[in-house]
Amino acid sequence: QVQLVESGGGLAQAGGSLRLSCAASGRAISYAVMGWFRQAPGKEREFVAGIRRSGAGIVYADSVKGRFTISRDNAKDAVYLQMNSLKPEDTAVYYCGADTRPLSLTHNGMTYWGKGTLVTVSS
Repeated sequence: QVQLVESGGGLAQAGGSLRLSCAASGRAISYAVMGWFRQAPGKEREFVAGIRRSGAGIVYADSVKGRFTISRDNAKDAVYLQMNSLKPEDTAVYYCGADTRPLSLTHNGMTYWGKGTLVTVSS
């Protein structure tokens, strides 16, 4: 069974940094797309950043562009999110998503999901 497991969440101060990791377990899969989404309490899950297998296709939400960097290690079936210049509004549960289909990177219906890791940014 394939599962995605996020790590790296925690508490950070505004202006600080965190690095999230998402690692796949189980049978190796060539994910066409991998990405990060987040959900704050009472709100819908929203797209944060996505990356294609080649690493050349990358898309960021406008709210994080210039602050967050997504990267991917295909050999490890892993994806990372370096978050700099954190803001209180970045507080949310961050989910790793992946799919073998060549979806739009902003697609909210990816096949595989992790359980999420909580990021809390204090002012």
